[in-house]
Amino acid sequence: MQLAVLGNPVKRSRSPLIHAAALQAAGIRGRYRRICVNETGMERAAAWVRAGRLSGANITMPHKRLAAQLSDELTPHAERIQSVNTWVSRDGLIEGHSTDGEGLLYAWRRNKLPESGPIVVLGAGGVAAAALAALDGRDLAISARDQLKAEALLDQLGQTVEIVPWGHPVEGATVVNATPIGMNGESLPDKVLDGSVGLLDMTYGSGPTPSEMLVRSMGHPVAPGIDILIGQAMASFRLWTGIEPDETAIRYENSRSG
Repeated sequence: MQLAVLGNPVKRSRSPLIHAAALQAAGIRGRYRRICVNETGMERAAAWVRAGRLSGANITMPHKRLAAQLSDELTPHAERIQSVNTWVSRDGLIEGHSTDGEGLLYAWRRNKLPESGPIVVLGAGGVAAAALAALDGRDLAISARDQLKAEALLDQLGQTVEIVPWGHPVEGATVVNATPIGMNGESLPDKVLDGSVGLLDMTYGSGPTPSEMLVRSMGHPVAPGIDILIGQAMASFRLWTGIEPDETAIRYENSRSG
């Protein structure tokens, strides 16, 4: 089984480690590699998936919307959010799925984030779309640097939620960081975490982000990006193999290399 993660950058992606552990634990011979691609590279990779040269692929920033456009078939969820992070090769076609929402909910439950109260989602891209869709029905707000993009995203999703000015706090909210901020050690804007009661960080770096450390120092629960990645990865593995991944094996290998 040949698998890959497609994006730019992918050098620090932990997906190969996670899936190598999952394949080994399941007794499946295979390889999972990083492939750094631009838009042309994505089109080439799509041809590989249709031809079966790749059994499937994960797609990361900045190509999740492009991955949806290149898919031959989309799940209703992926079509709604117009974002795909998982390609499955099926009978010469690409099935486009999004497991971002499953990863979010997995990390939310695992880290015991609040089950009630307001939630503010930061960002207006494909990751934010997945977060808003996964949390539909909760007391949601969105905050993005580009308010027009936030409005367009809400129109696309058919959701009516409050738009909070970028950088403004929401008292008593769980903050969902659906932006790349933190991947390279950056902090979220000053005050955005004031009055927050938890953080779900959909990005990850070589260690805890400054925002994760700040919220933990406040005594509140944090769902780190690596937990979301593991939840996403396990959902993708089920799609490719039909097998339940060994979570213990995945976490053990990840901790050894963390």
